Amino acid sequence: MAQATAKKQKKRKKSVLKRIRQTANRTEVNRANRSRVRTAMKVLRSTIASGNAAEARKLLPETLSAIDRAIRLGALRENTANRYKSNLSLAVNALAAPA
Repeated sequence: MAQATAKKQKKRKKSVLKRIRQTANRTEVNRANRSRVRTAMKVLRSTIASGNAAEARKLLPETLSAIDRAIRLGALRENTANRYKSNLSLAVNALAAPA
């Protein structure tokens, strides 16, 4: 049987180690911000599905604010966030409109 040869390890520079730490921190922050937005959107969508127009109108500004904050913090791209905001607003307005 042939034995596996050991891989040669490169010495990591200080800048590389710092970049690894920065990426880990940013990933954690972005994940938390995206999670916050997705939870707010999920709550709003479930309220819309239940047909509660008053509650949906109350939750809409909070959800849009969370989406705007995610844009500002770089967790969401602007076009994606604008699409989310548009779809949610249309759904709430359709719910509030007379049938």
